[in-house]
Amino acid sequence: MPDATDFMRLALAEAELARAAGEVPVGAVLVHEGRVIATGSNAPIALHDPSAHAEMRALRAAASALANYRLPGCELYVTLEPCAMCAGAILHARLAKVVFAARDPKTGAAGSVLDLFAIPQLNHHTEIVGGVLAEEASQQLRTFFAERRQAAKQARQARAAD
Repeated sequence: MPDATDFMRLALAEAELARAAGEVPVGAVLVHEGRVIATGSNAPIALHDPSAHAEMRALRAAASALANYRLPGCELYVTLEPCAMCAGAILHARLAKVVFAARDPKTGAAGSVLDLFAIPQLNHHTEIVGGVLAEEASQQLRTFFAERRQAAKQARQARAAD
């Protein structure tokens, strides 16, 4: 039976697909009863859609697969801590559990900046587990942004040389 690290490795592979497409490398895998029913990778640039985060794409695919906008009993594995938009959608979908790899100190809504999952007044509570394969996910993100900064620097230097 696959475990959290197995599912997170699949999410890291989804993140790599996003990176290869020029998107921020975030990937998500949605699991129901121990099997993957949906995946998602970041695509807001390609889709011209600010809501095309990996989590949102996986939620949409899972809802379609189960023919239900509610996803009780489902678990989401994502390489980066969900933002407020994704956390809201996760709560509305009634996910049982979210497992994320790296914390997001700028927009994380599962404890880093906000903790939408800890609000006691909400009528649904999703279990949150952070840090699964955090170093691998963090390195993937660091490498992506370092490459982007280097490319921008080279472009500036080329323009200055012209």
